[in-house]
Amino acid sequence: MAFGRTLTVIASLLAAGAAAAEEIKVGIASDRPTVTVATPDGPVEISRDQNPEAKLEGDWALTSRECPPFCIQPMTPAEGVTTIGELELLDLLEGGEAVVIDSRTRDWFEGGTIPGAVNIPYNEIGDQLGDLGCEPDFEGWDCAGAKEVALFCNGLWCGQSPSAIRVMISLGYPPERIRYYRGGMQSWRLLGLTVVQP
Repeated sequence: MAFGRTLTVIASLLAAGAAAAEEIKVGIASDRPTVTVATPDGPVEISRDQNPEAKLEGDWALTSRECPPFCIQPMTPAEGVTTIGELELLDLLEGGEAVVIDSRTRDWFEGGTIPGAVNIPYNEIGDQLGDLGCEPDFEGWDCAGAKEVALFCNGLWCGQSPSAIRVMISLGYPPERIRYYRGGMQSWRLLGLTVVQP
């Protein structure tokens, strides 16, 4: 009797899982419908907007901004830094192996960010290297124990994370421990990925 109930429970769980998987038409990748990341407020499931008619609106739909300051950023902001896309950023978020830094100013951060990201504004990063594994010394910072980090800002036209990266490197942060998500919030939103309000 207990064996029959166990089989019924297993069959129900499998059916529920299959039904949930069928509901997700717009996945992250063919073998990855969603990604769950740990945040200080608990786990957050990152998925894509399921509405095939969804469009960017407001500031995120703008394609042309005055340059300077809104100039197209180089693919690599500094020698030794690795530029990544959404899937690599999701791997870092899911694995918890790197600190994902939203380097935008606080007002932009409060308007919505990537789940699991911490806000260290580009103009404050030089004072906060201690939070990233560096130790103060008499000549500035000793970053031998620096954490793996990934920085992003508003998008391909935003210079906040490239500026932060260059400051970090000038203070001794090893460039090989830095990732740059060049697409930033505009690309993240364009793909309909989950945005959270901090």
